[in-house]
Amino acid sequence: MLTFYYNAAPNPLKVALLLEELGLPYDIVPVDGRKGEQFDPAFLAVNPNGKLPAIVDGDTTVFDSNAILLYLAEKTGKFLPPAGDAARGQLLSWLMFVASGIGPYSGQAVHFRHFTPEPIPYAINRYTHEVMRHWGIVEARLAAQPYMLGDTYTIVDMAAWGWARMLPFVIGPDVFATLPNVKRLLDEITARPAAIRAEAIKSRFTFKTEMDEEARRFMFPQNANLPA
Repeated sequence: MLTFYYNAAPNPLKVALLLEELGLPYDIVPVDGRKGEQFDPAFLAVNPNGKLPAIVDGDTTVFDSNAILLYLAEKTGKFLPPAGDAARGQLLSWLMFVASGIGPYSGQAVHFRHFTPEPIPYAINRYTHEVMRHWGIVEARLAAQPYMLGDTYTIVDMAAWGWARMLPFVIGPDVFATLPNVKRLLDEITARPAAIRAEAIKSRFTFKTEMDEEARRFMFPQNANLPA
């Protein structure tokens, strides 16, 4: 059975959504970043980068949420265009757009807006601007069609959903005033039975919620004068 290394952050949630959409059986191994469990040798053997999520599927190990989405979609032949279809190039392009743009810039915006020891206006402005630029591109795409690849719900929409849920925290409570079609897609996916089940996974585990000194040492070791 597939093993899914999980926490409640946006990237693992994307994978949980696809697993639930596919109906694949899986075991969950929770990994609590605020307790430093991502540095356990057993997990580092699965993902040397020490980040969530990761999966082990028989002899195959996959880490990075977008790589996992692509792997599972290709394995099952679901939620992606068929091989050789012209839309496959669009799927790969938009999936990498989420992987290299939306995810990293959103994560950095969260860090500099909420967790940096001292506010750095330049960094806040830089990452806020880039987050909104990326989501503006998605908004324009969704203004012309129901889903990122047209009329069909795919793993690209799932990849975007993971971070779209977090936009009020990433940017602010009024963010969807300028992203109505992103909000439309977010609401549609969130209402899907698979998404409801994916969201409910976190209630099965107890993750540390306090950002205390211990959590900061594990999450941001550079700020505690520890090796990165």
